[in-house]
Amino acid sequence: MILLDTNVIIDALDSGSAHHAWAAKQIVKAVSGDGAAINAVTVAELCAGDRNPQNVESDLRNWGVQILDVPAAAAVVCGKAYRRYALARRTSGGGDAPKMPLPDFFIGAHAEIMDWKLATRDSDRISKYFPSAGLLTP
Repeated sequence: MILLDTNVIIDALDSGSAHHAWAAKQIVKAVSGDGAAINAVTVAELCAGDRNPQNVESDLRNWGVQILDVPAAAAVVCGKAYRRYALARRTSGGGDAPKMPLPDFFIGAHAEIMDWKLATRDSDRISKYFPSAGLLTP
């Protein structure tokens, strides 16, 4: 299974994105190969930015993308990684960690605990805090 980060779906939908072709290729390869999935966190992020949020799930399923719940076990992995991130940010003088990257940590934790590859543009943060997650990046 290939877990798709939200940014991959957004890039695939945006023909003007510099990563559009790469993202579309990752989705097609995943759907025709090991399977493509997103989780509930990605659905929430997509719905928040979509003019027609009621269509998000059905549109993704029409692409052949599975929509999964986030396993409860991902919460602990996510929380530990986010804590390391927040502490590193404070000690480097970057101030308090914004809550915005927390969804990315849930997605990274989900891929890590399932031992799935993760297609993402966010390779720096994911590889640092989820080093065992196999990444597919542009």
